[in-house]
Amino acid sequence: MTVHVTRTVRSDVRDNRARILTAARAVFGEKGLGAPMREVARHAGVGPATLYRHFPTKQELIVETFAEQRRACHTAVRDALADADPWHGFRSLVERICELHAHSRGFADAFMTAFPETMDFAADRERTLRAVAELARRAQRTGRLRPDFVVDDLVLMLMAHQGVQDTPHAARITASRRFAAYVIEAFRTAPDAGEPAPLPPAPRLRPAHSSGTS
Repeated sequence: MTVHVTRTVRSDVRDNRARILTAARAVFGEKGLGAPMREVARHAGVGPATLYRHFPTKQELIVETFAEQRRACHTAVRDALADADPWHGFRSLVERICELHAHSRGFADAFMTAFPETMDFAADRERTLRAVAELARRAQRTGRLRPDFVVDDLVLMLMAHQGVQDTPHAARITASRRFAAYVIEAFRTAPDAGEPAPLPPAPRLRPAHSSGTS
């Protein structure tokens, strides 16, 4: 009987933790890191005391919530640096960072801003920017990346990219991919020979009755 009760308690603890993390991904992903802990608890269907037993601080919750995105970011950096074509590696890193940010306002906040709760993300940001700087040097030597590109240009791009979070949820990833494609073209020294690569599809951001060029 005692063993059964213990297993039930452990199962409940695991279930509560999983519900909290699922709720945090939804709440922080849509509203950003400014969303209060009590909203996460409410979304998870648990009391604040239960939330704080699992995650005593907001920082701990944020780090665990975005663990998967952090691993994806590390993988993107590693893959880009290992790419034999520096320009392709540079492009792919820009695209993958944009996509990660588009999926979650909270992850973009953690990566880009100085929230007290996001100190663990500072190392991720610096690692990524160092990778971009190295890739930029390699791509500039090939003549395919403009010689006046600096790493702050990527920061500027990501600041502008945060506006994608204000687009309708259904169009957000599409908008992000098209935005990234336009910016990459701006970073390129000159178009490749022949016809330029087609842009990703355009998202529908205007109301259906709007007039203008389609």
